[in-house]
Amino acid sequence: MRTVRMLTAAALAAGGLLAASGAAAADSPSASAGPGGGGTAGPTEAGTAFRTAVPVKPGQRATAEASTGDYLYWVLPLDSGQRATVKASVKLPPAASRHAASTWRIDVYDGLRRRQACTYGAQSATAAADAAAVELSCTLRTVRPGAEPWAHDPLPGSYYVRLTAAEVAKEDLGQPVRVEVSAETRDTGGAFAVDGALAQPLVPGATARLSAEAGSGEAGSAGRDRPAAVGEPDGGWSGGRWSDRWVWTAAGGVLAALAGVFGYSVTRGRGRPPHVPRG
Repeated sequence: MRTVRMLTAAALAAGGLLAASGAAAADSPSASAGPGGGGTAGPTEAGTAFRTAVPVKPGQRATAEASTGDYLYWVLPLDSGQRATVKASVKLPPAASRHAASTWRIDVYDGLRRRQACTYGAQSATAAADAAAVELSCTLRTVRPGAEPWAHDPLPGSYYVRLTAAEVAKEDLGQPVRVEVSAETRDTGGAFAVDGALAQPLVPGATARLSAEAGSGEAGSAGRDRPAAVGEPDGGWSGGRWSDRWVWTAAGGVLAALAGVFGYSVTRGRGRPPHVPRG
């Protein structure tokens, strides 16, 4: 009975450890914001190309005044284990001044400028000629700490958001619009963790920093001290060194050891009966 009680207590403790790790992963800090409400005020302009993309962090709400037909760019940092949802809201010109329906599209590119697929969301939407606004959304795949060159997986670094009118009547080009863009992230935890990590996140200037670090003396230290051009996530880049898979692995090892002890206690028997002589 003592063995059973000890094993029960240990199993309950391991279960509590697993529950705590799951709750920690679910409640891990994440930023959320939505167009038109929530989140902190962000930049009030947008870039017109990859090189001039305006930095914005998850949880911020970026706004911009633009013209129909412009290509608008923002850039945000995403770290390994994060799944991001980018949302955009476009306030259209008055219906009386528009001539036809328009189709708007939001695209997200990684640090290598590869367009990343949306797992779900209205990446493209058509606004009727009398619509007041159009809403767009794109949920990306979970960012991985490392991948093979051919895998096309999302990797830690800068992600460029591009918003534009994909189809619009020529008479409506140049009309003023107001756009809001935001991103929310969710930490997926160890369920999507993999081995390996990038030497540097895919951000502008990463190649230059690696080249400087390969040198010696002052050049190397200068490269290491140079900050990223578009910032980094709050708390820095994780680099995939830790995930809650460590907790699950340790708890699984504890449960396996307890199962072995329990199996031994059941199968070993009670020893030599008293009426059986020794030898």
